[in-house]
Amino acid sequence: MIATASDMKNNFGQYLKKVTEADEEIIITKNNIRVARLVPYVSDIEKYYTVKESAVKYDYHMKTVSYEEFMEIYEKSNTRMEFLNGEIIVMGSPDIDHQALLGSLYTLFSEYFKSKKCRPFMAPFDVHFRKKDIRDPDVLQPDLIVLCDLEDNINEKRRYTGTPSLTLEILSSNTGSIDMVYKLNTYMMSGVSEYWIVDGKNRRITVYTFADLQVEKMEVYKSGETAASIAFEGLKVEVGRLFDELAEF
Repeated sequence: MIATASDMKNNFGQYLKKVTEADEEIIITKNNIRVARLVPYVSDIEKYYTVKESAVKYDYHMKTVSYEEFMEIYEKSNTRMEFLNGEIIVMGSPDIDHQALLGSLYTLFSEYFKSKKCRPFMAPFDVHFRKKDIRDPDVLQPDLIVLCDLEDNINEKRRYTGTPSLTLEILSSNTGSIDMVYKLNTYMMSGVSEYWIVDGKNRRITVYTFADLQVEKMEVYKSGETAASIAFEGLKVEVGRLFDELAEF
């Protein structure tokens, strides 16, 4: 709920009642600028951080800002967030299935790239994707990436500044459309060679191959099949076996 400073001053008792009885947060504005927040008092530290996280998401999620504004917000926050098509996306915590899949895939990728030039990394890992003819980059944290240009793309702050050769996203209930549409476009238009979408709910892996900033090939692999990379010959994942491991939890 949003209230002006003058309303708060004149009706403080009513707003306090809303906060204490309805467990509702009130954002206070002055001259149309948010200046303060009235929140329920909690003694449970977990609940405090839940309220705090919700407030951050309320303030920033899907907010349209410039790249420079995003970086200023991001550097001052401990919240995981991405910057996509000019909007901030506040990221939620992944569930156990997501993390189990990510761990298994990272192990497979690490084994494949052992003693090779390219190296896999898993989230959180910021990458600034620079799309052709777009001024502001998207700042994303793919679940898994393969980097082949590390030698010339690490800055003085030990941050990566290049473009991954391969990106991989594991779908969740609230990121499906973002991963399958908007991030696909970002990866394609920024020079990524290959993009894997891992769908645990439907037990399938979709592999996109890009060439000349366009989709060159798309393959969907289901249980009983083996997902295979085009960019990296011999990089394979047995789809059924990958998802069968989730049944252990």
